[in-house]
Amino acid sequence: MKKMDKATRRGFLIGAGAAVALPAPAVFAQGASDEARHNISSFKAESWQDHFDNLRKGAILADTVSRYVQYWSEDESIYKIYPSSVPMSDELTRRGYTTIIRKVNGPEWRPTANMLKRDPTLPRYVGPGPDNPLGTHALYLSWQYYRIHGTNDTRKIGRRSSNGCIGLYNEQIAELFDLAVVGTQVKLI
Repeated sequence: MKKMDKATRRGFLIGAGAAVALPAPAVFAQGASDEARHNISSFKAESWQDHFDNLRKGAILADTVSRYVQYWSEDESIYKIYPSSVPMSDELTRRGYTTIIRKVNGPEWRPTANMLKRDPTLPRYVGPGPDNPLGTHALYLSWQYYRIHGTNDTRKIGRRSSNGCIGLYNEQIAELFDLAVVGTQVKLI
């Protein structure tokens, strides 16, 4: 039998641990870094019933303390968990219920007035592409300026690093983008 390399063995052990620790049919999101996997391993598994009255149009729970996002499909056949970046400070963090109002593949980015106040060197506009802070996909929330989006700076995942949004690896926001619909319920805790 061929010996497993270190990355494969680690992936197997993490996946096996996640399968035991998470309720069925939990699926650990692929593409997470070791640091993000360490952060996500310390989360408390949440039940959708503790946060939502129903799963109509699916549900997304973003935990700003444990730095992860959970997704449940309407029919409960799909459950996903993703490591995330979260706002840098409590002042930038909004908590409560919202919904997805728009989905954009290849989003454009413009800093808010408050972001420019904090950092006047920010560009005034960044189009879709590798330099875009929103990554490849964005789920716009009913709260102005708040999004769940990708990031091209993967060092941010698992950290307090955003100006208010929830960030995911580009591969994972692409998956969540395909799963979530306009009207999906979202709760930030």
